[in-house]
Amino acid sequence: MVLYLIGIGLSDEQDITLKGFEAIKKAEKVYLEYYTSRLQVEPAKLEAFYGKKIMVCNRELVEQRAEETILADAQHHDVAFLVIGDVMGATTHSDLILRAKEKKISVIIINNTSIINAIGNTGLELYKFGKTISIVFPQKNYAPETCYDVIKQNQSIGAHTLCLLDIHTDEKQGTDVKCMTINEGLQLLLNIEKKRKENVLSENTLVLGCARMGAGAHDQLIKAGTIKNLLNVNFGKTPHCIVIPAKELHFKEEEMIGLWR
Repeated sequence: MVLYLIGIGLSDEQDITLKGFEAIKKAEKVYLEYYTSRLQVEPAKLEAFYGKKIMVCNRELVEQRAEETILADAQHHDVAFLVIGDVMGATTHSDLILRAKEKKISVIIINNTSIINAIGNTGLELYKFGKTISIVFPQKNYAPETCYDVIKQNQSIGAHTLCLLDIHTDEKQGTDVKCMTINEGLQLLLNIEKKRKENVLSENTLVLGCARMGAGAHDQLIKAGTIKNLLNVNFGKTPHCIVIPAKELHFKEEEMIGLWR
């Protein structure tokens, strides 16, 4: 029996690879991890396209109850575990693989596009990106500023910063409560700068706001400008992310950014 970990891409049901599609067809059970990211279509569209019933998984099911669900099934049947983007984009999936190996379950990884390489659509050189960070919603007694520190660190080595944006999920229902927008993410960064006063960024910092990456020309949106310019831009439906380019750019990167101004 095999546990297939399958990346399903960023956009819609048609992003699946042929290898991934064949594995889903062979699987007795199909699970969809639905808390680290969001696809741009509802799971019902995946079910219709794949011809399979899909169980949507929240964090608690994958991280705490996998032994009695996903891994228990994989000991007796072929199981497909679907991941939005690429399989290895989140450490929780490494943990699932390790637990499967402990139970002598065969694991096959089938990769796909993730935000880590799709962000290359901006025209910024991928090998010049530094550490990726998440901007999270402040909560009572929890307002992390790690994103600010990483941006500062990346700037010090001349690296671009990819900022992923928070998703608040009802863990019991597996449904979204709120997905952070580019506008909210930029305002949170300004708030941290106002507090820290370390001159990491300002209203005049050049940034790129990226919406629905991987969706192709029909729906992907990239806008470049200062934080002040982009604060009130309507980027449409999520998922969104932000890129803060390095202060020194290759001339081709500058030309590409010019396309998005």
